[in-house]
Amino acid sequence: MTEPTSPSAEPTRRSRRARSRPRATFLSVLGEVFLTLGILALMYVSWHTWIGDIIISSQKHAEADALAEQWAQEPAEAEPHEPAASPADPADVQIPVLGDQEHGDVFGIMRVPRFGSDWKFNIASGISRPDILDEGEIGHYPDTAMPGDMGNTAYAAHRWTSGAAFDPIDELVIGDAIVVETKAGWYTYRFRSLEYVQDTQVDVLAPVPNKSDVAANGRYLTLTSCAPKLNMLERIIAYAVFEEFTPRSAGAPASLTDGVTA
Repeated sequence: MTEPTSPSAEPTRRSRRARSRPRATFLSVLGEVFLTLGILALMYVSWHTWIGDIIISSQKHAEADALAEQWAQEPAEAEPHEPAASPADPADVQIPVLGDQEHGDVFGIMRVPRFGSDWKFNIASGISRPDILDEGEIGHYPDTAMPGDMGNTAYAAHRWTSGAAFDPIDELVIGDAIVVETKAGWYTYRFRSLEYVQDTQVDVLAPVPNKSDVAANGRYLTLTSCAPKLNMLERIIAYAVFEEFTPRSAGAPASLTDGVTA
């Protein structure tokens, strides 16, 4: 037989249930607020670093495609040029060299088959962040040579955010093509070496990289970006040497399709 519950037992059970419910305090509410803010911050960083880069890079690839198509449809124009100085070149070969560009002018497209057939970004004159690098473009150091010119043509871009154009720079392999396209045609350079330097080591931009006291004696290309990713402790530098110029009338060079394209 079940014994009757005493009158005093019911209040006791209700008291236990009341004590088992946690009471909201200032600290607990503050903790939940911080947790929510942390989750939102993580979502923002994920968007800005990965999802945003995918969207922006796709947009920049489309812009580069549109510019290349525009050049292909426009009649060729005479451009300033410099006679080829390399003994290996025929005496009558001339390599077109663009004249000085105004800050922000888009004058080229960079392609690196190692980074994939879809990898292509516009090149603008200047390396300022708000209007060039943060806009997902590759910036050309204005005090360095133009593509195909004697000396060192140097470029900068982000490794994260804003399309992360130079994100895969550390994946380059000796001999990889780095191609700069302009309205005149394609300038093919071949990757030679990679190094990490302090941000104060500006002689990587010298006419002969890392030899500030030597006059230009060849055609070089230098890529610069931050290293490691997500900070600016050092700079990652990629060096390449000129191989050939292909005029637009001859069609796209084999360097765009030969080798690694995945």
